Amino acid sequence: MTRKILKTLTASLVAATIGSAALSLPAAAGGSFSLTYVPTNTEDAQALRTGLALYSLFNGMQNGTITQYGFNNMAGLAQNGAGNLGVIHQEGQGHNGTLTQNGNNNACGIFQFGQNTSANVNQTGNNGTCATIAFGW
Repeated sequence: MTRKILKTLTASLVAATIGSAALSLPAAAGGSFSLTYVPTNTEDAQALRTGLALYSLFNGMQNGTITQYGFNNMAGLAQNGAGNLGVIHQEGQGHNGTLTQNGNNNACGIFQFGQNTSANVNQTGNNGTCATIAFGW
């Protein structure tokens, strides 16, 4: 139940700030759909960063974590720098998620649900913020 609340909170946070975002929305192909959100202003970036920090705090995480439910999921998280926060959360089967953070004070979350999605994010530089949500069927 608590995980559902957190998922809803994360999705709501992303949806609430979409209006001023640089949005990447590829066509659904191969039975999947993904949305990547990169805030374009300081307020939206801070809101997303706070949401990711709350998610991490609630789940007892620190600077980086991978949580997987299901089977045949693969994930990797690499951080080089100080103050980075990375989250990969996968539920279902056949997901592939990687997050690489080079620099300082970057925050990113990858959330994948369903089956057979792939998200690979690279953050380079300082103070970057993003979130990717993918659904596969």
